[in-house]
Amino acid sequence: MRVVELFAGVGGFRLGLEKASSAYNTVWANQWEPGRKKQHAFDCYATRFPNGSINTNADIAFAKTDVPEHELLVGGFPCQDYSVARTGAEGIVGKKGVLWWEIRDILEAKRPPYVLLENVDRLLKSPTSQRGRDFGTILYCLDQLGYCVEWRVINAADYGFAQKRRRTFIFATLKKMEIGLQMHKVPKKKVVFECGLFANAFPILDQTELSLFEPEIKMDNFVSLLDFSERFQASFENAGFMCDGAFYTAKTKPVFNGKTAFLSEILEYDVDDKYFIADNLDKWKYLKGSKRELRHKPNGDPYYYTEGAIPFPDNLDSPARTILTSESSVNRSTHVIIDLKTGRERLLTPIECERINGFPDDWTNTGMPEKFRYFVMGNALVVGVVECLGRTLESLISGKCNVATNSA
Repeated sequence: MRVVELFAGVGGFRLGLEKASSAYNTVWANQWEPGRKKQHAFDCYATRFPNGSINTNADIAFAKTDVPEHELLVGGFPCQDYSVARTGAEGIVGKKGVLWWEIRDILEAKRPPYVLLENVDRLLKSPTSQRGRDFGTILYCLDQLGYCVEWRVINAADYGFAQKRRRTFIFATLKKMEIGLQMHKVPKKKVVFECGLFANAFPILDQTELSLFEPEIKMDNFVSLLDFSERFQASFENAGFMCDGAFYTAKTKPVFNGKTAFLSEILEYDVDDKYFIADNLDKWKYLKGSKRELRHKPNGDPYYYTEGAIPFPDNLDSPARTILTSESSVNRSTHVIIDLKTGRERLLTPIECERINGFPDDWTNTGMPEKFRYFVMGNALVVGVVECLGRTLESLISGKCNVATNSA
């Protein structure tokens, strides 16, 4: 199965798929960090995957015409404003610089049978002024291109991984493919709870849905993409399925009977002194603590700024909190742990951040500055989640597991 990887970062999607099955063959990958002279993430990707694919380092808006034929398109793309606008003779186009439209162009040109995308969990709710419009726009575009679509917000820690990282995963398959044909045979609720890609890979409780919304979003309801962008609004829950312009969505709860990985299990034992923070503990305690502070708006009006406390130091007997791109800097979200050897407070090391995301040790030790090693891990996904999805998808495609009957 030929794979194209967009917004590749340091290769989390590819690493997970290759760990899942030899059936996946990445033939083309693109990674580009706008506004940066040094392309550290791409250099890491090219170092770790020197063979077997064309690795491109260019703006996808220009590189997309070089995308080869493929069967699976994957990528983690930014959450942006997906509204559209009319531009005279050019018709309706997405906002300039919004990467979803580049993905859509590639899908329109190449029509890969399968698509697996990743985004932040807030995608389902944005924008606040028109809830659900952005994710609805994605569903609308995929429907117009002939795809049926599953989605699920997956917290990696709910399924045994060492990080509380919530991400929206989107799986689309052409309706004419066998998986798509099978999905037509069963109710949408059954796809979500029992027999879809996500239900097979990451089981959930079979429960009465907490919400049900199944509107028609066909072209006879919206005369154009512009009309859709201006009028559509919906409450998308953390799981759902869309086919033929109608979707079902429900709140779900994970089912996991295995062992959860704890932060203590992935820590290094003997680390460099530079990671210890004994000189500014008071600063850290303030950042991590609860607050109710009188502040003033630009116009002088007073208000109280409040926030709750977060663990300080971090609990080692639980998964890590979500790693952000600012990890290691002096801020509220950075992890502070008790060192296993010395009992002193310290930061996580780059290797520990790699382990939390499921990468091999020193994966990002390819010449980039240490600060950027934290940055790319903040942008990365949990490799084990992709590995599990890759195994399940391969089973569905090969017929080892049948969508319509949910039988192996």
